[in-house]
Amino acid sequence: MKKRKKYAAVLLLSWALGICPAQAAEDLELYARSAVLMDGSSGRILYGKEEAQPMPMASTTKIMTCILALEEAGGLEGAAKTVCAASAQAASQPQVKLGMQPGETFYLSDLLYSLMLESHNDTAVCIGETLAGSVEGFAEKMNEKAREIGCEDTYYITPNGLDASDREGIHHTTAEDLALVMRYCLALSPEAEDFVRVTSAPSYTFTDVQGSRSFSCSNHNAFLNMMEGALSGKTGYTADAGYCYVGALKRDDTLLIVSLLACGWPGNKGYKWIDTRKLMEYGLEHYRMVNITEGELSLPDVIVRDGQQETVKLTAQIPAVRMLMKEGERVQRTLRLKSTVKAPLSRGQEMGQLLYLVEGVPYAGAMVTADESVGAYDYSFCLERIVEEFCL
Repeated sequence: MKKRKKYAAVLLLSWALGICPAQAAEDLELYARSAVLMDGSSGRILYGKEEAQPMPMASTTKIMTCILALEEAGGLEGAAKTVCAASAQAASQPQVKLGMQPGETFYLSDLLYSLMLESHNDTAVCIGETLAGSVEGFAEKMNEKAREIGCEDTYYITPNGLDASDREGIHHTTAEDLALVMRYCLALSPEAEDFVRVTSAPSYTFTDVQGSRSFSCSNHNAFLNMMEGALSGKTGYTADAGYCYVGALKRDDTLLIVSLLACGWPGNKGYKWIDTRKLMEYGLEHYRMVNITEGELSLPDVIVRDGQQETVKLTAQIPAVRMLMKEGERVQRTLRLKSTVKAPLSRGQEMGQLLYLVEGVPYAGAMVTADESVGAYDYSFCLERIVEEFCL
């Protein structure tokens, strides 16, 4: 016997808004082998090039290390009370490094600037070991958070992003996943404000806990001074990954995120800035913010079988969802309803689903429910009606 479907009979209704055909994807002739331009408000990919191809990501890894550290500590305020002790393993990391010595102690809040402005590899290991007991333990936390964010092909082995491999594979991500992690850091994490504060700082000076040595950091994210609204970002480079970058720009209600993987090797260090500007300008020029769920919506009544009335009215609590759209792209509303329902039913009972799709991809939805209760046309109801008629 065939498995019974949830909706044995359904009514499908669709409305198309902005029915002009969508424009074909353009070739922006990027240097990066893999790239994404993402709408930070919705997570929608506005432009992609080999965006699902897994690749090493070098020190762009550190955005995950930073946001995890902020969340574990409860923001910069909590991080200022967390002491990190450098192990021999941390101190032995290759350049670029802070130069910490085994046993030396630092406040976590200070190390976050070392991590994100100068990209120090020993700092990343020290943070991971402090918060999880080991590099391996911290990598597990990184991979768990990646799954929560929705990354589909990301695997962390180290907190600093140096090329690495184990029995599960190589340290890698995709341009799409990297953009998703940055979106989380900027728009979804409870510590997003502190993440921006750290990553946008032009410079930072601190000492070890004892005050024996002082350190100065300068921000190497040149994009912060390239375009109006530049918000955050992280560079990276290893021999396997090449030059990588993930960054963000915010103007008014528009948040754009760019991620680049394998964007040149030595001799082509500036390619990532050329690609970043090109993608950001493309997004600003071609996309505008639209509330895809606005507009009048008339829901049909649904037939009630064996009910005290023939139909039931419907309602839906539709959230306001805003996203960037290009001229000519379509928003489609699709309503999936039960064609009939058997009484009795209660007000608020699920009757179907309303979906909002952009170019065929769902981005918003709402449950459709009964707007009233309907009793069954049963013996008790019939008897009650007979009594009423007799009395009248």
